[in-house]
Amino acid sequence: MSTTNSSPREAMLGRIREALKTIAPRPGHAHATEGTHTPPPRDGDFRPMLPAVGQSWDEQCQQFARNAELLKATFKVLPNPAAAREEIQRIIREENWKRLATHEHPFLQQIVRDLGPAVVWADRPYPKMELESCDGAVTTCEALIAQTGSVLVTSRNCGGRAISILPPHHIVVASREQLLPDLLAAFALMRQKYGAHYPSMISFITGPSRTGDIERILVLGAHGPKRLTILLMTGK
Repeated sequence: MSTTNSSPREAMLGRIREALKTIAPRPGHAHATEGTHTPPPRDGDFRPMLPAVGQSWDEQCQQFARNAELLKATFKVLPNPAAAREEIQRIIREENWKRLATHEHPFLQQIVRDLGPAVVWADRPYPKMELESCDGAVTTCEALIAQTGSVLVTSRNCGGRAISILPPHHIVVASREQLLPDLLAAFALMRQKYGAHYPSMISFITGPSRTGDIERILVLGAHGPKRLTILLMTGK
């Protein structure tokens, strides 16, 4: 389409149409020849297109730690739930929590019992404004993803849809076997665990909530928790 004597809107749409004729290169191949495209693998194995991941558990744990640091999340490896409880108690004292949100889960019972602040159970009926007034939340997760430093949560297993969004400090507790190497392993876990009956919400939390919309200045806590703490327990 000729843009001569056309309106600014028509000129802009014309440029978009021209740009769409060029197929983008495969991720990670910034210097690919213009107009070339490598189709996705037919066997469904996308690992060569994604960041590399260490083979051993220790390598994957170190990779998760590096990613968490880059994302401005706090990550700690602890020996057992008792140590996780002590760490959460320390955070509660330092930040002077008056109310915390959590949910029913066998993994959490020995960790959140009698911590001090008033408790809002996010998977039980509660007054609408109570969850928003909590100083922090303590939840489980479906998995930790070493490849991206992400926490995988769902509405069915991690306290509902709002608990990981409304309180300003989100604490996640996870066990050793929940550390997975990559996103493909996480998707495989979801298929194996839920089959055709997926939870209504599946979310990958990758660091605290952030935005850089205003003058490209990074602001934490814009649309969710300002702080994210991840406690990985290696024993029972």
